[in-house]
Amino acid sequence: MLVIRLFRVGKKNQPNFKIVVTDKKNPPRAGIFVEEVGFWNPLTKEKILKADRVKYWLSVGAKPSATIYNLLISEKIIAGKKIPKHKKPKKKPAETK
Repeated sequence: MLVIRLFRVGKKNQPNFKIVVTDKKNPPRAGIFVEEVGFWNPLTKEKILKADRVKYWLSVGAKPSATIYNLLISEKIIAGKKIPKHKKPKKKPAETK
């Protein structure tokens, strides 16, 4: 199964991410991917996305990760509602003695 996810590059404390299409079984840090479809620098907020290639891979059946899905919505490449990435934990019920 193909996925669209982030691939971290860059030095320590200076993250840069390639947005790549890869097989789900490949480890995220292996560097084995089918195609690079974008770039994201969270420090400078620079984003470069190949919208036509992203739409192609989504039409073929590639699934985006939650972060990529939210990024595609914010860049208006796809329409939808963002996925809440960090949910608050449920409170445990009070124990009775």
